[in-house]
Amino acid sequence: MTDSLARYGYRQELSRQLRFRDLVAYGLVYMVPIAPMAIFGSVYASSGGMVALAYLVGVVALVFTAFSYAQMVRAFPMSGSVYNYAGRGISPPVGFLAGWVILLDYVLVPGLLYLVASVAMHATVPQVPVWGWLLGFVAVNTVVNCLGIRMTAVVTKVMLVGELVVLALFVVVAVGALMSGKGRLSWEAFYNPHTFTWSVVAGAVSVAVLSFLGFDGISMLAEETRDGARQVGRAMAVVLVLAGALFIAQTWLAAMLVPDPATLLAQGDAGGTAFYDAARVAGDSWLATVCAVATAVAWGLPNSMVAQVATSRLLYAMARDQQLPRFLSRVSPRRNVPVNATLLTGAVSLVLGLYMATRADGITLLSSLINFGAMVAFLVLHVTVVVHHLIRRRSRNWWAHLVMPAIGFVILGWVVVNANIAAQRLGLAWLVLGVLVLAGLYVSGRRPVLSGFAPASQVTVPMSERV
Repeated sequence: MTDSLARYGYRQELSRQLRFRDLVAYGLVYMVPIAPMAIFGSVYASSGGMVALAYLVGVVALVFTAFSYAQMVRAFPMSGSVYNYAGRGISPPVGFLAGWVILLDYVLVPGLLYLVASVAMHATVPQVPVWGWLLGFVAVNTVVNCLGIRMTAVVTKVMLVGELVVLALFVVVAVGALMSGKGRLSWEAFYNPHTFTWSVVAGAVSVAVLSFLGFDGISMLAEETRDGARQVGRAMAVVLVLAGALFIAQTWLAAMLVPDPATLLAQGDAGGTAFYDAARVAGDSWLATVCAVATAVAWGLPNSMVAQVATSRLLYAMARDQQLPRFLSRVSPRRNVPVNATLLTGAVSLVLGLYMATRADGITLLSSLINFGAMVAFLVLHVTVVVHHLIRRRSRNWWAHLVMPAIGFVILGWVVVNANIAAQRLGLAWLVLGVLVLAGLYVSGRRPVLSGFAPASQVTVPMSERV
């Protein structure tokens, strides 16, 4: 493993302690098995009630993305995700822009998670202000992450068990309620002829994709896994399928228990309580409270904890290549974690969360920007697979290196085109800013350069890889 990094001019600085099961637990915690509970109402309203269909399409779309990740993490087994893949698979400037776009996702995600959790906990325990919950969540997660990746893995596994217990409780109670005559047995969550259009489904998927963000974060741990890059790709696929099945099951049950579907479709879910209202129909107030508190704690502790890990690894990777300030690449010699990047991520998340808490549209705005940034980065990933394997390395594996990424690109492109207009505008503005920063780097003589990068003309391709 160390030799694989040495090929690119890097030293093995991070600690390789994670096994396959740790990667799966990390991915599930990052995605949050009960994530749909927080945004169920928004997805339900935007999908015309076909919330389970939105999640099903999301799984299908991202299976192709997971496959492309698996191809690239095997080619470049290092931290940095799409930044490194595009930079080495296409060219360093493209990698910089890909890293810049995915920063929109990774840097904002922890702030969003902290904010959602803090608002929810304030509603449950109003004596503690939103800023107090924010400060507490950020402090706990930053300390745990600075103690090392092994500590993070242990804490997240414990939290994952708790989330799965709550989800199992909801499923059992909801099924029992439906069998006893509460709610309405229906397949409308998968298909409603009165509201179905493909543009409606695509728009709903662009919202639902927030629940899936996290499976890609596993790729950030390529330098901290003991079992090789192939295990990273396997873990991403397993996590995506498992989480997708859980998302579809819980949203289908909740959709059949919504007390007033017509009002939810017409007015949306401004208070974010639609799932808990459905839980109340199934099991009275106690189940609604359990689901609400579990969601808040899950978003505020384990989910934001692993999001902070992924963000710090992206900052570390870009700083290591001198495309961000060098101090972010400092690794603690005792804990083997990028401590400065971890501390900065915590500070930015706190400031961002406190600011967005003052805006009425803070959560919606952050969600739209994060989803747009992630999907654009995924589009770049699919292009990178084709350019690196099919063009640069002259692969003849047409299925893996052309057909699969092409299908993934088309599906995600369709979702992006039908996404929120405000998110499209702000996302494109961020991309334009990235182009200006890139131009500034060239003007200042600091054009992006990746250690060990070889232009296409210098690539030597083993005969075994051409077939």
